[in-house]
Parts: sequence; structure tokens; C-alpha cells
Amino acid sequence: MKKLILLVEDNPSDEKLTVLALRKCPVDNEIAVARDGVEALDFLFATGLHAARNPLQLPSLVLLDLNLPKVDGLEVLKRVRAHVQTKDLPVVILTSSRQNEDVTRGYEFGANAYVRKPVDYGEFVEAAKTLGVFWLSMNEVPPHVP
Repeated sequence: MKKLILLVEDNPSDEKLTVLALRKCPVDNEIAVARDGVEALDFLFATGLHAARNPLQLPSLVLLDLNLPKVDGLEVLKRVRAHVQTKDLPVVILTSSRQNEDVTRGYEFGANAYVRKPVDYGEFVEAAKTLGVFWLSMNEVPPHVP
């Protein structure tokens, strides 16, 4: 069975690199992309453009950038953690932010991990691939989480 990953990323280059890396994972996965915070929330809660999506089919992993248009990543994280259906969903912040405050707030708001995007292409691909392998095949989630 394919695992669904929601990649929330507004930078087209980072989106392309991350998708390429995740496709190289040994775990069979499907990738949905949201390019801003509103689209991410619509996807997760099956509203707006994603109203036709089954709200019970949640992703197995959310890779969340912080610097997003419309609604920033920390606000997306807060809303995900505030909803009973998504509160236990694995969310990894994947961002270029080097701000210590972002790391602290990310964990305060319930991130499962905070990963800084490597600048080097090879390192970036390896980091994304490693995230996919760990969170989709090694990590144990509560029984009610996909």
C-alpha cells in the first residue's frame, strides 16, 4: 500500500528536489504538494479546492516549510495540532530557516522534527530520502494514524 506524503513547499526548486528524492525512497509513496499554507490546510481538512477529497485519508507524513504565502508554516502546524483528526499526524518542518526562534516555536507547536534544508544538492536529496525512509518505514505511529 502506498504511503501518502504531503509536501508543503512554495519554492519550485525545493519542491522538485524533494519530490525527486522521495521517489528514490525504497518505500512505495505518493506525493501531494501544497504550495501555500491555505492549500495545505484545505488538503488536510478536505475543504476549499480539496473539498472532494476523503477527509479520512490523511497523509502518513507532512513535510512543512515555514516561510509560506497566505498562512505561514507555524500557523499551519498550530491548526493541525488543534484538530482531533490531525493532532497525531507526523509533521516534520523542512525549511531553510536558521532562526533559533523558529526551531523553538516549531517544537512548542508540536513538530515531530525540525530539519534545515541543506544547500548542497546531494546533501538535500539524501536528507529528503532519509526523512522518507525513517518516517514511512521505521517510525511507529499510533494505531489511528495512517
